[in-house]
Amino acid sequence: MTLPISFISDFGYGDEFVGVVHGVLAKLAPESRVIDIGHGTARGNVRSAALSLTRAIQYLPEGVCLAVVDPGVGSKRKAIAAETSWGFFVGPDNGLLSPAVAMVGGASRVVSIENPEAMIPSPGETFHGRDVFAPAAGLLASGEAALDDLGPAVASDEVTPLLLPLTETKGGTVSGEAWWVDRFGNVQTNISPEELTAIGLSQDDSVIVTAGSTIHNLRWANAYSDVAEGEPLLYVDSAGLMAIAVRSGRADEDLNLAEGIFVRMAGRTGARAE
Repeated sequence: MTLPISFISDFGYGDEFVGVVHGVLAKLAPESRVIDIGHGTARGNVRSAALSLTRAIQYLPEGVCLAVVDPGVGSKRKAIAAETSWGFFVGPDNGLLSPAVAMVGGASRVVSIENPEAMIPSPGETFHGRDVFAPAAGLLASGEAALDDLGPAVASDEVTPLLLPLTETKGGTVSGEAWWVDRFGNVQTNISPEELTAIGLSQDDSVIVTAGSTIHNLRWANAYSDVAEGEPLLYVDSAGLMAIAVRSGRADEDLNLAEGIFVRMAGRTGARAE
């Protein structure tokens, strides 16, 4: 039985890279459906792609996940394949796979992809997506290779983790970070609605949001339509985290927000206490 392949990268669509990887997969696993999770991640942004994959994984069919955001291509970083209860994950050992693998319960086995018979010979070392990762994914999806055929085992404590910042609740405030800015300019944070509820806030409350060096008084709304055109809001996004938006606008531009900036949320009491 062939397995579906879910593919994410930072290749974009301006070059032939995505199509070439699709071609390799079509040759090695012609009966496998390939699902493009996305290829618009900023180049080399491992954390952004890891978070995208983590948001997506629960909605993807069990099978093979091919993830290629690899600023260390050609270096000594390992190329790995991991087996989980969801299926297989294939990609560079740079933390890209770690959050999604953890999301599905962790890896039972991990190998380093080193078998030359499972690779495409190439004079260069810059396109491992085509030469290393796509062949491994295709062979696993088609059943033409088992995990152990790809290379030697890697101990779990040798796999590179992705260290994500934690939130902190203190003095009636919750502090976190802006994790993601989507194409609409909405800004996702790592703060959960449960953390805001724990400090006494609830939907329809006014929340004081400190983001970087700016302070905003935002309504915790249910949907964009709860506020007027051009008005900012705080809401629970599709991943279950607190996000900032501007109805019919862009929160990143209108409120001067960006990925990675410090974010603190509080009610009026918490803000005065701080």
